[in-house]
Amino acid sequence: MTRVAFQGVAGAYSEEAIRQYFGDEVETLPCRTLEELFPEVENGQVDYAMLPVENAVAGSVAGAYELLLQRDLRINAEVIMQVQHMLMALPDVERTALRRVRSHPQALAQCQRYLSRYGLKAEPAFDTAGSARDLATNPETDVAVIASKLAAEMYGLEILDRAIEDFPFNYTRFFLLGLEDPPRAQRTKTSVVFSTRHTPGALYRCMGEFATRGINLTKIESRPRLNQPWRYTFYLDFEGHCQDLEAEAALLGLLRHASFVKLLGSYPAATTPMPEDAALWQSSLDLAPAAMGTTDGFRDEPEEETT
Repeated sequence: MTRVAFQGVAGAYSEEAIRQYFGDEVETLPCRTLEELFPEVENGQVDYAMLPVENAVAGSVAGAYELLLQRDLRINAEVIMQVQHMLMALPDVERTALRRVRSHPQALAQCQRYLSRYGLKAEPAFDTAGSARDLATNPETDVAVIASKLAAEMYGLEILDRAIEDFPFNYTRFFLLGLEDPPRAQRTKTSVVFSTRHTPGALYRCMGEFATRGINLTKIESRPRLNQPWRYTFYLDFEGHCQDLEAEAALLGLLRHASFVKLLGSYPAATTPMPEDAALWQSSLDLAPAAMGTTDGFRDEPEEETT
């Protein structure tokens, strides 16, 4: 059976992403931190690791891209999961009896409207799945938690309300990491990290290698270099496989202009699942600027659980 490591407590959103990709016939291994995922794969304890890297609202997951640069695992697949927050409590507890709701601060912030509507007091906790586990272990009839559907199933809690997040476009992007490159797929993405020389037009020339060949970039982000203050590395995703003729030429051109380049992998590209209610999706897009300014997006449990 395939074994996959994830960061967080059992029932975390990262574990839910594993089951979305592999189905239920998979063995999972919880790890305390993101960094602990890498040696589990490198030492052969698991086949893969599920690493959260980016959220549609909150942006990149702190530390994830730095670990991809520092370690040598290969991206085997991209997984995009819609994060749906569930309100859960002890069995037979009515919502009218609830007074407090516990969860990770990011999850509480994303359900702020719901909590205000029902007059529920938010209580920040260690993480989402951990909140569910603790409520099951230490029952309190006036307390609910916000966590995943998987957490409710694991800890025997009853879901009182589903998808209570303020905005439905709460997606987290994961990389499935392994030791080897995956088989070539029909629709692929490639991820690279590079740094430029500190000269005028350096980044422009690097980007030009892709633009002149008609290669579509799907992401570019700068991150501080940990060994040099005020110098940056750039993380880049583009459509296509590194062995495509145009992509290969662009990467060779990038090597000429950049001070270093690391290929993180070419892998099957995922499709973002759309919410069932298309009208709700459109209304959330109209409200997106307000969401960005007033609540943090979901990046579950830095160190304890991150999605």
